[in-house]
Parts: sequence; C-alpha cells; structure tokens
Amino acid sequence: MQVKIKIGFLISITWLLITQQGFSQKVDLTNSLNAGRLKVPGDTVIKKTEFGANLNQGSFSSNWTGGGVNSVALGLFFNSLSEVKKGKNSWRNDFQSQYGVVRNKGQQSRKNVDRIFFDSKYNRELTSKWSLFGNVNFLSQFAPGYDYVADTSDASGTIKKKLSGFFSPAYVTEAIGIEYKPVPYFFIDFAPAALRQTIVMDRDIYLNTPDQKNYGVEIGKRVRNEVGIVQLVANFDKDIAKDINLKFRYLSFTSYSDNPRTIGVTDKQFHFDHRLDAQITAKIARYFNVNLATIVIYDKDQASRAQFAQGLSVGFLYSFK
Repeated sequence: MQVKIKIGFLISITWLLITQQGFSQKVDLTNSLNAGRLKVPGDTVIKKTEFGANLNQGSFSSNWTGGGVNSVALGLFFNSLSEVKKGKNSWRNDFQSQYGVVRNKGQQSRKNVDRIFFDSKYNRELTSKWSLFGNVNFLSQFAPGYDYVADTSDASGTIKKKLSGFFSPAYVTEAIGIEYKPVPYFFIDFAPAALRQTIVMDRDIYLNTPDQKNYGVEIGKRVRNEVGIVQLVANFDKDIAKDINLKFRYLSFTSYSDNPRTIGVTDKQFHFDHRLDAQITAKIARYFNVNLATIVIYDKDQASRAQFAQGLSVGFLYSFK
C-alpha cells in the first residue's frame, strides 16, 4: 500500500514539473516570428529626447549713439517624451525643463526662464479615438525668482525681493477622466474629478507676493488642497512643416473651494485658472535652431491680472529618438 502511494506521489510530482516547465518557457522576442505573433496591431513605442543651449549677446562701443547696453544671455533646456501602447493600454511620460539667465552691464545676473514640468498618464482605450485616463502632473521651477525694485537710499542700486523658489510654488495634480485623440499629435483630456495640491515650502515668501496672496496657500501653512470640478487639457505637438515644430499645452482648472484670504470664515468661491504654454522651433542647420516660446497665465491666487512671458532665441539643438 505504501509503495503504491509513493509511486502515485512521484507520478504527480513528475506531471506538475512537466506542465510547469511547459507553461514557464520564455519566448524569444528577438525572433521576428515570435514577436510578430505576439504583437497586437496598433502597438507603438514613441521615444523622443532633445536638449540644447541658446546664447544671445550684444555689445556697444562707448561712443555708440543709438543707445543700448552690453548684455549676454544663456538658456538651457532638456525635454523627453516616451509613449508606449500595447493593445488597449498606453502609458505616456512627458518631461520638460528650461532654465536661462541674462546679465546686463551694471546689473547682477537675472533669471529670464525657469520651468520644470512632468506628466505621467495611463490610458485604457474605448474606441480608436476615445479612452479613459488617469494621470499625475507636476509643475515647479529650479531656482529663486526675484522682484527688483529701486533702492531709495542709493539712486544707482536695486533691492531684490524673493517672489518664488524651488517648490515655492509647486503644483501637483491628480485627475481621472476621458480623452479624445483624433490624431496622434493632438488630444483633449476632460476630467470631471481632479485634485490639486499647491505647495509653498518657504513660509516667509508671502511677504513679497502680490497682495500677500502666497499663491493661494494659507499663510503659515505649506500646502493647499483643491478639488477640481472640471479640468480640461488640450495638447498639440507636430512638425507643421519641414524642420518646424509647433507644440502647445492649454490647461483650465475650475474648483469650488474656500477663499484662503478669509481665514476662519466660510467663504466658498469658484476659482478659474488658465495656463497656456506654446513653443515653435525651427531648425536652421543640422544642430542649430530658432526658438520662440510664450507663456500666458491667469490665476488670481498669483496675480489679479493675466501674466505674459515671451522669449526668442537662437542656439544649439540635438535630438534623438
């Protein structure tokens, strides 16, 4: 009896090992035949990385009658985009960064552009043009930003007041919703549910912000949480002509939350925030380009009126896929 049990046990173990080995065999994806069988129609992998530097310089002789001031400006940027689609699932990561300084004769170096942007998004396809999505977004800057005002005690001097810095402010947004993507280079995200955290790590920075609004964060605190009623994002990135690329991203965030300026008082308000980042880049040679960038912001937690920034530069560009 014991011999039969042992023989049956050994047969069972042998069968499990054989079947396990059969199911755990690795498929050699380097073999084009195997890869072709497993690949789902429509699967794509898009990777694009670019970096560069822009340099602007101007100088005038001491007897130059047209007016002007000697200056030099340097800007650096690094962008990386990765998008992987497998079957009905896709994952997109977009990182963008810019930093630049300008120095005019008789003045200290001043920052003229500064941006850190990262967006990670997962999509589940419903149809060829519609999908569900969930994403996390981060926006901040590298270095402190200052407001330069005339020094009343020194006619030739200036006083700089710190207005911003790394993580002061920073914005983190989580959203879920539906996406419409009619073409590969353009999509619109509509999120009926979104959360946004505004972070200001420097607790003294409110003293210099316009009207001491502290970017909407209650004075003495470092984080403000908002629940978005509606968030809308439109993104475009395409080579509109040979060696000319146009990209823009528009964001609209609507929330209904307490007014941070009325501490201890229930004062619910609608808040409408808008931001547009647009950039057009033209290659003039293999590694050289002309770049025009524009930023428009309307956020009453930052300023009572719309803010506008624009920059035109010529420099080095290297990209690979």
